[in-house]
Amino acid sequence: DANDIQREKNTQHFFDLKTVNEIDLTRRFKQAHNALWAGGQLNPSEAFDELDKLIFCKILDERKLRKKGVPYDFQIILNFDEGDKKLGIINKQKNTQELYKRVTNLYEEGRAKDPEVFKDNIRLSPERVRTIVGYLQDVNLSKTDLDSKGRAFETFMGSFFRGEFGQYFTPRRVVKFIVDVLPITHDSFVLDTSCGSGGFLLHALDKIRREADEYYKDGTPEHHRHWHDFAEKKLYGIEINEQISRAAKMNMIIHDDGHTNVISADGLLNDVELQNQSNNIGFKYNHFDFIITNPPFGSTVKQTEKAYLSNYGFGLKDVSWLDIKKSDVKNRDSQATEVLFIEQCYNFLKPNGYLAIVIPDGILTNSSLQYVRDSIEEKFRIIAVVSLPQTAFKATGAGVKSSVLFLRKYEPHETNRLSNLKKDIQNAVKNAHKFETTLKALDIERKTVLKNATGVNFEGDLKAFKETSTYKEWKDGINSEYGEKITELKETLLDDYLTRKRTQLPDYPIFMAIAEHIGYDATGKDISINELDTISIELARFIEGVNNGEF
Repeated sequence: DANDIQREKNTQHFFDLKTVNEIDLTRRFKQAHNALWAGGQLNPSEAFDELDKLIFCKILDERKLRKKGVPYDFQIILNFDEGDKKLGIINKQKNTQELYKRVTNLYEEGRAKDPEVFKDNIRLSPERVRTIVGYLQDVNLSKTDLDSKGRAFETFMGSFFRGEFGQYFTPRRVVKFIVDVLPITHDSFVLDTSCGSGGFLLHALDKIRREADEYYKDGTPEHHRHWHDFAEKKLYGIEINEQISRAAKMNMIIHDDGHTNVISADGLLNDVELQNQSNNIGFKYNHFDFIITNPPFGSTVKQTEKAYLSNYGFGLKDVSWLDIKKSDVKNRDSQATEVLFIEQCYNFLKPNGYLAIVIPDGILTNSSLQYVRDSIEEKFRIIAVVSLPQTAFKATGAGVKSSVLFLRKYEPHETNRLSNLKKDIQNAVKNAHKFETTLKALDIERKTVLKNATGVNFEGDLKAFKETSTYKEWKDGINSEYGEKITELKETLLDDYLTRKRTQLPDYPIFMAIAEHIGYDATGKDISINELDTISIELARFIEGVNNGEF
């Protein structure tokens, strides 16, 4: 507080900023957050947002060029004597108003340079701004150890995200596993289409920092340039929730930048619309080497709400190869977001680029989603499927059984070749079983049975019998019987198709693993066993083998 700052003859001695450890910084973040919402004027979510803005101002203030002895703006300065018996209260208000003006000016400076970070004004009173400055004014965030301040912010942010916004937070160990196994380098373009709080982006950035350590001494311009150029030019994130995207940007800023290409937008918009919204031409299809993401589960995109659904292949009802009615392709009324994001990731990837995506197991197992698996099979080389335990996301409020799917995008000509090969197999199966001839014969037989009422006992005139409820019940039974015959015929053809497909489509190994213990339990509490560490080593080796043409 201002009272802790020494005064002498109406002058002020400004203290040097100090570095702090992770525990102290986490404590300060939490105290500041609690001070903002404890009174009830702001809910925890709003308080988190406002604290983000002030941390942003603090970092900007530290980065500004200033001569020795010139005070920081993000600091309580006692230009007016608050100890004065008569004017103490008024003087404190004056000091507080001046501080508020300096902080809001800082905010406006930063917003002018980077309008994507914060779009709305600081919504705190001058008194509350002073309270938060009091907690943070003597800390040197810029020089505090990167890992310490990063973990402090993530710990503070993690405790918040496990509440109202749990769905935007992917557990650190799952993120680390995915980033560790992929051969991301400083030359790679990396995207998270649903970046949430920025966990995947941060781990990718940390990976490139470690890469810089292998080539340059820490603290040298070359070391900084190696990872900072990656953060500024190669690392991209999209987050639909504006508040969460701000948290992601702040998370990156706390980690010494990388927020430049994090935008707040609907990740399912096409690349041109994203570029127009963000004024960032980096968001373009067929551009990224790696996409690492955990898309939202369980929600659906409806055609009536999002016109772009019809632009997706998964937004259309494809015609079955066993449909002989020559039906037209129709728009789906809705589609699950996790399904659409698989296609969107394909769009953004370069040929031979890698996708690592957390998906609900239903995509891998539900019979109704066979068309999704068929499409994946044509568009990607399936690299690996790593099953996560039921409890993997329970601590963040999601209990859906999930897996991590690793895919590598095929060249367009290979996708076309596989698609044509599957059509050839389908035609061969239909010809082998005389499918259309058999269907027509069954249809003629059904109509003849119905016309003559074959096999049913009745008295009197046939025409009169056909008007009775007995005939209608019998007719329904006959239609059902022949429907079952057609279903059995189609199942026979499908079995034959799958058998032929296994022998005629490219055969390659797929890395499969089941992780039952991943370093934390259902409550998020740490446990000693993390099988992802072992799987990570083996999968990284496997991916290297795929890249070298060994598999």
